[in-house]
Amino acid sequence: MNEEDSKTEETETGGEYTGELNLDRLGELEKELEEVRQHVLYAQAETQNVRRRLEQEKKNAAEYASTGFAREMLSVKDNLERALAAIPGDLREDERMKSLVAGIEATGRELDNVFQRHGIVRVEAMGQKLDPHFHQAMIEVPDDKVEPGTIVQEMQPGYTIKDRLLRPALVGVARKP
Repeated sequence: MNEEDSKTEETETGGEYTGELNLDRLGELEKELEEVRQHVLYAQAETQNVRRRLEQEKKNAAEYASTGFAREMLSVKDNLERALAAIPGDLREDERMKSLVAGIEATGRELDNVFQRHGIVRVEAMGQKLDPHFHQAMIEVPDDKVEPGTIVQEMQPGYTIKDRLLRPALVGVARKP
């Protein structure tokens, strides 16, 4: 053994090199290294999960940012429909009122187009089975012509925005007389 080899085989305390102690120490270091690798993998996975969650939240925030505004616009649409329904037939035929009625109807169509562009869709109700996810039963109507639980009256239309309920339809449901 040369002088250089004996220097590398000495421990920090100046003692002789023992292979058994170094093998034990090597095993401990390998175990620590594996634990650190596992922690790094878990941290990377968690970071990736957080990133995905934030991206989904950002996407949802962008898609549903107009929900509050859309909900308020529903009352405007309701009032516009009530105004059109309140115009008697003879006034609709009156030459002086035709342009007013046509303007109100055009406004209603434009509002429908805006709703459609933003994914706001009317909930189907009449003739459907009551679905508590989309309908809110307000009254029961005795009716032996349809199966109980079928919607026979719509008091207020419901709407969804994309895949979420914006407002439930207020309905009357058939029951056995």
